[in-house]
Amino acid sequence: MPVEQHHIERCAPHRARPGLPITIGAMDDLAALQSLGLELPSPTYIVGAIVFGLVGWVAFRYGRKQKKPRTLWLGVALMLYPYAISRTWMLYAVGVALCAGLVLDRS
Repeated sequence: MPVEQHHIERCAPHRARPGLPITIGAMDDLAALQSLGLELPSPTYIVGAIVFGLVGWVAFRYGRKQKKPRTLWLGVALMLYPYAISRTWMLYAVGVALCAGLVLDRS
């Protein structure tokens, strides 16, 4: 058995199964993603996407129950737009604008 294979089996036996690719570390995967131009979202982005998604879900449910199509579609937009926007500042700008639309729709 080669030394490298023995080291992998000793340190990470769950990764040393036959037929599965052997990865040494997650840092290699992260570097590969970054070389392709992909980046992991920041915690601020993730929190914003969750908060605006929840607001959108509530607006969607409220719009459907009250038969208000504008509120319903603003809710759908709030739930789906984070998938199309990658910049954190833009996520918050669009989210605040859509939430302002919800507030203006109430009155």
